[in-house]
Amino acid sequence: QVQLVESGGGLVQPGGSLRLSCAASGNGFSLSAMGWYRQAPGKQRELVARISSFGNTNYANSVKDRFTISRDNTKNTVYLQMNSLKADDTAIYYCNLGTPPLGQTPRGYWGQGTQVTVSS
Repeated sequence: QVQLVESGGGLVQPGGSLRLSCAASGNGFSLSAMGWYRQAPGKQRELVARISSFGNTNYANSVKDRFTISRDNTKNTVYLQMNSLKADDTAIYYCNLGTPPLGQTPRGYWGQGTQVTVSS
């Protein structure tokens, strides 16, 4: 049984930074691609960043050069460092295990989500 628990969301001013963490329990973490999705009110869930089991990363164009995804397989944890945050980044952020490449239908295991609000 896989469980994903996110933390690190909150309220931040435009231009600020946040770091999200996602701790995974169960088997398969080190062999699985991990990702962060987000969903804003009235919008579809979108893939923000993905990291393969080998450490290769991909980002949505909207967050390139601002967000960084990383993983620590010794801690079964994936991170999302978010810098230069904008109001458009406001959303619920979801951790995902078994993340397909960008453009494919979301699947795999999900965390409960953590709210990120960017506002002055």
